[in-house]
Amino acid sequence: MINEELNLILEDAEEHMLKSIEHLMGELKSIRAGRASPSMLENLRVDYYGSQTPLNQMANVNAPQSDLLVIQPWDKTALGEIEKAIQAANLGLNPSNDGDLIRISIPPLSEERRRDLVKSARTRGEDAKIAIRNVRRHSKDLVKSAVKEHSLPEDMGHECDDTIQKLTDTYIGKVDALLDHKDKEIMEV
Repeated sequence: MINEELNLILEDAEEHMLKSIEHLMGELKSIRAGRASPSMLENLRVDYYGSQTPLNQMANVNAPQSDLLVIQPWDKTALGEIEKAIQAANLGLNPSNDGDLIRISIPPLSEERRRDLVKSARTRGEDAKIAIRNVRRHSKDLVKSAVKEHSLPEDMGHECDDTIQKLTDTYIGKVDALLDHKDKEIMEV
């Protein structure tokens, strides 16, 4: 039976590990996998009247075809700034402005580019694993000090450490599963 204080430490650890997974999922969405997706431009910020505004707050972004993105700003005067932001983001995309919309043709990925994207995904996955391991280390330190501070039995501390390790293994397995799925998605022609 684990003490209430240690339960709080476990809940906090799981919450932080889950946030690492959610962050990784957001990062992986921004990596393109050969077909057009509005999420490719999700993190794009546009200089709009002196402030950095997220693109999705100033325009509709749609993917009417698998190789085309269409951006329709609510304010037509922002077209030029949106176009500049896309070019400055170094996404390898060439926007085409026709006065009403911005069309972005998504070129097919070369084998080499696919491998680079897989490497990028793996790097982001490794960052998520490091974050999860840091949560584990921090939680184990908290358990150790709680056991000492509240004169709890050492067995209770060991049981809590085992639970933290199981959580860590579970979440690292989730990271690996996400990365395997993204790798297949990227390498699919």
